[in-house]
Amino acid sequence: MTLTLIVVLGVFLPVLYRLLVTPSRVDGWIAQHFVAADYGMPPRGQLDGRRAGPPPPAHRAEKRQAVAEAAWAGDWRTAERYVRAAGEDWDERWDRLELLQHIAKEDDSWFHAWRAAEPGNCDAATLHACMMVHRAWEIRGSGYARDVLTSDMNRFRAMLPAAIEEARQAALLDPANPGPWVVMITAARGAHYKPAQFKPLWEGLVSRAPHHYEGHWQALQYWCAKWFGNDRRMMRFARRTVRKAPPGSPLAGIYLHALNELDERAVAVAAPATPMTRSWLKKVAASLDQAEPDDERLPALRHLLAHYMLRAMMYKAALEQFRLIGPWCGAQPWRKDGNPVVAFETARATAAKLSRARPTPTPQIHGMGR
Repeated sequence: MTLTLIVVLGVFLPVLYRLLVTPSRVDGWIAQHFVAADYGMPPRGQLDGRRAGPPPPAHRAEKRQAVAEAAWAGDWRTAERYVRAAGEDWDERWDRLELLQHIAKEDDSWFHAWRAAEPGNCDAATLHACMMVHRAWEIRGSGYARDVLTSDMNRFRAMLPAAIEEARQAALLDPANPGPWVVMITAARGAHYKPAQFKPLWEGLVSRAPHHYEGHWQALQYWCAKWFGNDRRMMRFARRTVRKAPPGSPLAGIYLHALNELDERAVAVAAPATPMTRSWLKKVAASLDQAEPDDERLPALRHLLAHYMLRAMMYKAALEQFRLIGPWCGAQPWRKDGNPVVAFETARATAAKLSRARPTPTPQIHGMGR
């Protein structure tokens, strides 16, 4: 046996052991010995598979409901003030436009009244373009292109140029507002924009809002293999996003969405147990730790982070994420097999067992967590 072979076996045999032998031993331990409270986590009986995280604060939910009810009653001015009140917090402003888009799906008469009364309002024009993109995507559906009827695909593609033009006109109404550029980036892949066409749209967005979360998520979709990129370009974009994410922003979580994209296409191993993967996951965790604890994107990102840390054999770090998540388990990684409570319980118990953490008799307080 050569020295090289000995070295290779020395590296990979422990990994194979942990992948193939350890899981069966863990399953038995979970069934017989795992007590979540001993590791600072809520007991299984408190797990809630309906949500990824706690509901929004009452005042926030009440405000959103008031905006919806006012709109359905014909009062568009409340909706206009609601969006404008976000100021230059462009992520929040986009989230509020998205809420209005959902409100308009139920009844859009208030929106048409707004457009007629304020044709020069950038938010209203952006909302119109956003609604056009959503309607086009509803016709197409969320499946892969090969599964979409030709007639539906043709209608989808025919609607997007008009939405992009509407967004371009909206951008002229308020040159500082990145909202229209998010719409254009979203529509670009469906409109089959080549990278040379996509580039000025991306530059238009980041020159106005360099850390826009939704804009980055849409760009990630453009660069993935099922659209106009490949795995290498997508992961390069995701890593670059982590590097430039400012403290307190959940933007670094885009890296987790990239790993999830690999998973959805059944690429062999989305998060291999390599030093490089672990390094990037640590960077994401450090960034999320500085995010505002009531950021509504945070719980879903923590679920993905815990999932991929577990896959990367970062058991202690994964256990910490499970402690921060608390009882909420209705998130994507755990819903795939149909029973999120069972999948979540198994995952966090695995993290507890393989981290070799010592049980602690003092339960932690669970909530949104940081």
